Amino acid sequence: MIVHVLRRAEAAGLGPVYVACAEPEVARAVTAAGGRAVMTDPALPSGSDRVFAAVRTLDPEGRFATVVNLQGDLPAIASAALAAVLTPLAVPEVAIATLACETHDARELADPNVVKAVLSLAPDGRTGRALYFSRAAVPAGVGPRYHHIGVYAYRRVALERFVALPPSRLERQENLEQLRALEAGLRIDAALVDNVPLGVDTPNDLERIRAALAPADGP
Repeated sequence: MIVHVLRRAEAAGLGPVYVACAEPEVARAVTAAGGRAVMTDPALPSGSDRVFAAVRTLDPEGRFATVVNLQGDLPAIASAALAAVLTPLAVPEVAIATLACETHDARELADPNVVKAVLSLAPDGRTGRALYFSRAAVPAGVGPRYHHIGVYAYRRVALERFVALPPSRLERQENLEQLRALEAGLRIDAALVDNVPLGVDTPNDLERIRAALAPADGP
């Protein structure tokens, strides 16, 4: 699975791709596939902390001003959708960019495992400023709702500030670390994409993704 994610990241053409990991077996799988891995402390509390630790190891001089965090549980993400995460950073005030997709699926809206983004759309209708994230079906009333896709593009200075912040009250309440950034005044904007990529959170998800990614002439 991690190699599928690696290939999608490489195909997006955003820059050098590294897999930040804490497990030697993951690093071995990545290097065996021709990828590059960087080991990080297993005790790090979040993916954002792991990414920041990797960046400090790989780029101590600060040559790269933007860092994209793609989680290893999105093997089906389209490379074009991944590339779109940089779009909101064209606005200088945006500190962190992410992805979202409009949803009308009642099961998704009711599922607390699906994070919803409350967005104030830009005039182009393809990006929006994030006002809140929740596991609840927000906002109320008639109108669009958005499924948040957990890919982030950080300005490096914003990532450094973010990992230095203590967990916030809303972050703990919703169990969503991006709320720490919003409570601290860091602006997050989302680029809208047309489809939600299949993620892998359960054994059933794994079987679905295996079927979806199996070669057409496979067994």
